[in-house]
Amino acid sequence: MLYQIHEWQRAFLGPLSHLAQASASMLNDNSNPFTQLPGAQRMAAGYELIHRLGKDYEKPEFDIHSASAHDHEIAVIERVALEKPFCQLKRFKRFSDDPDTIEKMKIDPVVLVVAPLSGHHSTLLRDTVRTLLRDHKVYITDWVDARMVPAAEGTFGLDDYVAYIEDFIRHIGAESLHVISVCQPTVPVLAAVSLMAARGEATPRSLTMMGGPIDPRRSPTSVNNLATKQPLSWFKGNVIHTVPTNYPGRGREVYPGFLQHAGFIAMNPSRHLNSHWDFYQDLVRGDLDDAASHRKFYDEYNAVLDMPARFYLDTIATVFQQFLLPRGLWDVNGERVTPGAITTAALLTIEGELDDISGLGQTESAHDLCSNIPAKRRMHKVIEGAGHYGIFSGRRWRETVYPQVRDFIRRFDRAA
Repeated sequence: MLYQIHEWQRAFLGPLSHLAQASASMLNDNSNPFTQLPGAQRMAAGYELIHRLGKDYEKPEFDIHSASAHDHEIAVIERVALEKPFCQLKRFKRFSDDPDTIEKMKIDPVVLVVAPLSGHHSTLLRDTVRTLLRDHKVYITDWVDARMVPAAEGTFGLDDYVAYIEDFIRHIGAESLHVISVCQPTVPVLAAVSLMAARGEATPRSLTMMGGPIDPRRSPTSVNNLATKQPLSWFKGNVIHTVPTNYPGRGREVYPGFLQHAGFIAMNPSRHLNSHWDFYQDLVRGDLDDAASHRKFYDEYNAVLDMPARFYLDTIATVFQQFLLPRGLWDVNGERVTPGAITTAALLTIEGELDDISGLGQTESAHDLCSNIPAKRRMHKVIEGAGHYGIFSGRRWRETVYPQVRDFIRRFDRAA
């Protein structure tokens, strides 16, 4: 019922948002004499703020059509390499007309970026992908909004997530692959590679794990505490809802994106309130650059997806309540997850000093679990002054984190 109420609210706010957008455009049109009236700029700013607070935020595009590689500007085309009901494996294919650049790109390492399925779309890693394209052939997991997946496709749980990662690694080719997992997928990625290693399958050349809850018992954050304070039955009864009839996934049980978004805002409401007030002030002052930065950030931040209920509940129970991975008790489809089976893949873990989602030590614990990877093939980095998003997006990612990731991958790509 809550989901249906949300849809009614969205339907009510839609026309109001469009009207506010039209009014703002009219008052910003220099050919309109009303723009010269006293207070017109403030009215325009107010209307745009109303529009942005009430509008429906669709999934953004990656919008990566070019990049810089080997000191040349190259063209980039986004392709679907493998499609599954709940995820598309996408490749960002690079093109150049410079022969030397082409030869260099041919021998660049292959990277699979495993994006989180935790509320936001995979486009949240746009900056991660664009930066990696400088020196790598890049694939990414683009998770599908569960409300858009017909119920006939069945359920999707954490075990299915692990199986998807295995299939993607095999499709690309583990022998030449480097895997980067950001936040939530560090756990299923470690499980997938552990299972492949235990079966005697080829494993990726390196694993880079960034800000993920490998062992949430270490330095627990408010996110961890929320998961442990309430029993699983509370989550089933309070945050799981059914997709309404106006979506392809009607009847499917999900953890709605609008609830996850409310949780994001509740973590730091004053910051978001101040940000919107600053946006209004920027519009009044005519500071168009800062206003554009606000729009760009919140177009991404406010665009959320629904997660399959089974996957969400599996993650709460397995990762945050029972800690099955660090305790060595996790079985995936009847197979025990044993990170000690990994012996050849290199391991890099990265944490942000100020991460308030995955606390210090949670990702580093992967080294304790992967005890049979030689010490010379393992590395851990703590990025000073970085929060959760700073380790994979923004200036700190591009200038501090990325060079270390690039050099680590190159080191073990050559070794292989």
